[in-house]
Amino acid sequence: MNAPLLEARSLGKSYPRDSDARGRFGALLRLLAGRPIPRLPVLSDISLEVVRGQSLAIIGENGAGKSTLLKLLSGVIAPTTGSVRRTGSLGALLELGAGFDAEQSGRENIRLSARLMGWDAEHLAQRFDEIVAFADIGRYLDEPVKHYSSGMVVRLGFAVVAAVRPDLLITDEVLAVGDESFQKKCIRWMEDYLAGGGTLLLVSHSMYHVQKLCRHALWLREGKVAAYGDVFEVTQDYLAYHERKSAAESGPALDAHYSGGEYRITAVELNGEGGTVPCVLQAGESLALSVTLHSPDGRRPGLALGLARADGTPVYGLTTDMEPVPAAQVDAGHWSYRCVFPDLPLLPGSYTVNLHAMEPEGVRLYDTVERGVVIRGATREVGMVRLLHRWEA
Repeated sequence: MNAPLLEARSLGKSYPRDSDARGRFGALLRLLAGRPIPRLPVLSDISLEVVRGQSLAIIGENGAGKSTLLKLLSGVIAPTTGSVRRTGSLGALLELGAGFDAEQSGRENIRLSARLMGWDAEHLAQRFDEIVAFADIGRYLDEPVKHYSSGMVVRLGFAVVAAVRPDLLITDEVLAVGDESFQKKCIRWMEDYLAGGGTLLLVSHSMYHVQKLCRHALWLREGKVAAYGDVFEVTQDYLAYHERKSAAESGPALDAHYSGGEYRITAVELNGEGGTVPCVLQAGESLALSVTLHSPDGRRPGLALGLARADGTPVYGLTTDMEPVPAAQVDAGHWSYRCVFPDLPLLPGSYTVNLHAMEPEGVRLYDTVERGVVIRGATREVGMVRLLHRWEA
């Protein structure tokens, strides 16, 4: 079995709650008195492993603990609880400018980094031009690093790491700082690095880059693991979470089922399943809706149905009075409809099916039921639907 290059077990980090001078003095007194110091947890119970050749993304909102986790994994800070085990060589691009002497020039910082890596003068001379070419910072090579822009600092740091080609590369938002041409250069290098058996641990807010470069993902939420596994499943859950969050922030949502009059929905099945648990489909599978409605006067009720993204963005909608629609009369007071969407073209993500009971004239909505639909699949296409297309020469 391939032994992990990086292994974390029950990892946690917390800091003293009071960080000002008075708080630190109080903490010292508590220590002297043998009393515990109040601490604020930043990370709790994080376990993961990265084997050689694997690519793992760490995603999450700002403040979720991503950068703290990278510092723990790379050995920059010590954990409060748990353990980290590392094997093989490690290259880390963490906080902007970390490891550089701001007063020294880029040229001198390359030499300093080489000495820290154990390179002798001959080895550095062989690789120096390669590092300078990758960084591509021109005359600023002989300027103090403190005069560099954030993008130039990242260029220099990545150039050094690219020359080293460590067994494990850890990067924190490196693709968010550089300009577009440098981002493309970094991505090409990372793809070549992974193809050659390299191992990558990447933090990024760009789900495009995460899905492009990584096979697995770990979603941090409020310092804890919210999801860990296949990159497409984890990122799709993460994006759906943000869609639901955006919908909640935009205003109060409708109750999942409210009775507003005489005509009402009494049963809903998605692909034969009732209840309230979301229906999970693979991209391209069909979706069949079966809906039963109550009619107080025996007349056939109308039905409106719509598909929307989890944040409320409409995708498609129709009503039974738009086209000839068959209906089955279950008994004197109930009717049923069945609608099938073959080969549903929705892209992976979370959606809702919104169903509305209407009177036979189709003028007034009486009742609403919402059911969730989750589409799974491995794709980097963007948007909500897959449009049929072909490439031609």
